[in-house]
Amino acid sequence: MGRAFEYRKARKMKRWGQMAKTFTRIGKDIVMAVKSGGPEPNTNGRLRAIIQNAKAANMPKENVDRAIKKAISKDQEDYKEIVYEAYAPHGIALVIETATDNHNRTVANVRSYLNKLGGSLGTQGMLDFMFDRKSVFRIPAENIDQEELEFELIDVGGDDVELDDETNQYVIYGEFTAFGTIQKFLEEKGYEIKQAEFERIPNDFKELTDDEVADVEKLIERIEEDDDVQMVYHNMK
Repeated sequence: MGRAFEYRKARKMKRWGQMAKTFTRIGKDIVMAVKSGGPEPNTNGRLRAIIQNAKAANMPKENVDRAIKKAISKDQEDYKEIVYEAYAPHGIALVIETATDNHNRTVANVRSYLNKLGGSLGTQGMLDFMFDRKSVFRIPAENIDQEELEFELIDVGGDDVELDDETNQYVIYGEFTAFGTIQKFLEEKGYEIKQAEFERIPNDFKELTDDEVADVEKLIERIEEDDDVQMVYHNMK
């Protein structure tokens, strides 16, 4: 198995958290996608992918429609994507992705969580070398030859395919800049995209004791509770 897939298997933090938080996160993704590419899924590939993610998360269709209508409203402010880099206790690197309409509020909150629970906020770009940003897609594995799929993906920016035994889905990894190209390839081939998103995969991991893991988890869980936080990545094994 590849490094990225093993990372997904080893992560101790849930990617989606509670349902209400999940729907809030997807709703913000929808607003940002509509603001940048328009409200029509047929002509907005990113929005199309997010709607598919909403289905996978069992988000009601009316919630999706409401988020799209909200995005095109003149009263809806745009969310800004801001990434914070930090260290948790015991030297664990954190990359915190946020979507916010108030940067001052968000950075104050993130800094507060870190200070209270043994972490520290760093400078932008200091952890770039520790994480690879990837496009990640999931499709059903039935009747698809993995080697043939890997070969075809090379030309469109794909660099790894792994089988998730638990869901019987192929997890496809590609370059960050190849998201649209890979999405178009999968759609034209008729593959059902179950999930499509970006991930940050650590280049190496740090192993901790159980007590140390608990310290880091407490901080990450607190950060993830914040409404402005979309995702938290770490390099804890």
